[in-house]
Amino acid sequence: MPREWNFADVWETIADAIPTAPAQVHGDVRHDWRTFDRRAAGVGAHLRSYGLGRHDKVALYLYNTPHYLEAASAAMKASLVPVNTNYRYRHEELQYLWDNADAAAVIFDAAFTDMVEAVRPNCPKVRAWIRVGGDGAPGLSWATSYDDAAATALDPALRDERSGDDPIFIYTGGTTGRPKGVIWRQGDLYLASNVTGDPVAADLAHVRERVLAAAARPVGLPAAPLMHGTGFVFAATILNRGGAVVTLPNQKFDAERLLAAIATHRVTDLCIVGDAFARPMADALDAAPGRHDLASLRVISSSGMMWSKEVKARLLAHAPQLVMIDFLNSSEASGMGRAITSGRGAASGARFQLGTNAFVIDDDGAPVAPGSGKAGRVAVRGFVPLGYYKDPQRTAATFPVIEGVRCAVPGDHAVVEADGTITLLGRGSVSINTGGEKVFPEEVEEAIKTAPGVSDAVVVGVPDPRLGQVVAALVAGSAADVDAVKAHVRSQLAGYKVPRHVLVAASVERMPTGKADYNAVRARIEAWLQQEGRP
Repeated sequence: MPREWNFADVWETIADAIPTAPAQVHGDVRHDWRTFDRRAAGVGAHLRSYGLGRHDKVALYLYNTPHYLEAASAAMKASLVPVNTNYRYRHEELQYLWDNADAAAVIFDAAFTDMVEAVRPNCPKVRAWIRVGGDGAPGLSWATSYDDAAATALDPALRDERSGDDPIFIYTGGTTGRPKGVIWRQGDLYLASNVTGDPVAADLAHVRERVLAAAARPVGLPAAPLMHGTGFVFAATILNRGGAVVTLPNQKFDAERLLAAIATHRVTDLCIVGDAFARPMADALDAAPGRHDLASLRVISSSGMMWSKEVKARLLAHAPQLVMIDFLNSSEASGMGRAITSGRGAASGARFQLGTNAFVIDDDGAPVAPGSGKAGRVAVRGFVPLGYYKDPQRTAATFPVIEGVRCAVPGDHAVVEADGTITLLGRGSVSINTGGEKVFPEEVEEAIKTAPGVSDAVVVGVPDPRLGQVVAALVAGSAADVDAVKAHVRSQLAGYKVPRHVLVAASVERMPTGKADYNAVRARIEAWLQQEGRP
């Protein structure tokens, strides 16, 4: 059987071919490919020294720094499974994720020490704790220094255990109220995100040849968090091309610093999440025309959130050479569709060209005819995940067999136009997408209901010019205090789940069945916001 693709094999091949070329840049820190490969190999060997076996899970609780990709590479080098961890999560969310993932090791930024110490007693499955930074801080003897781990002696035997079957977990908030771990085989994820034209069968000699023959290599900047699938897969494709990944030292998005980094590091490829990133960029460019040098930038890609036509046009006015690609992807499916905007032509905000292996099905699983006006769900065949970790029911629902072929159907609803393009309608659920982060209303509702003075609550997403949507709540309870409700939710859940707008009323006016009428609540809150003159 031909060997399958494995990211660690590819990155080792590139490190051997171009050892002194840049691999990662973070402010003044620059790691060439030799350094990136050596440090990752050391961390991988160190993880295995704790007794971790093949396909044990390693949680990455890290900001966008060189350590993230190093740690992911370390896990893959040792045939371990990297598990993304949302650094906005609070105690209960972290504990749930690491327990659900069966994490055997956690690599965390020292900035999260207090959170980790609070959760650690409830994580008996974790055998190894490795901290990034915090050297010399008292009371951290239970965690190994990342730099010490990176200096561990190499174990060449680990290379022989690798295969295309080695998994990568991508946890997503989804629409279930709890994070779900999407299981990708490395061989499938590599080919699903193949932007280099590599053959289906792994050919490392081909990788070496194309990297050495490249006239120029990409410099990619993931403005999106690496702990999300969008940012991680983008960064992985830059490394697959032998390029360098630039990460920003600031932990919160800052459009001015982003634009400055593009100029300083001659970034060619930028990854964002829709208008949440693009609008502040356009605002900064409009405020100071000519101040930022974007001549090196060729491609901006986005996935996970609507990217408006108006903002794309504003960016093009400052950088007419840009090609802007709006991908219709999810953690469960790659290649569903894309919309390309450039100076030669602009796509509408919700209109996508279907991917090669994508199609739209009705409720019976039959293809929807172009131009019929009938809405259906976008499906994709080919290289798809194995399913959700420890959730066979949702796996069966999301990855059905259609006409004898296993497919991914994440739940994106669309209408197929007469020309074969699709108009995206959105997810069929009530999940809220705020700046690329998904929020499940019932989770927030339950948190609000435990706040003093609250008797009932319904949570919806309302439009926001920057984030696409923000969380809003209709709260019943004469004694409810808006600021207290927000503070209460913030103490339990990640900050992006805290309602931006809270309307207190005598009743949330549920339907006779007791179910929430989300459309009515959304309309009520939007009318209130308009009356109040709020954005």
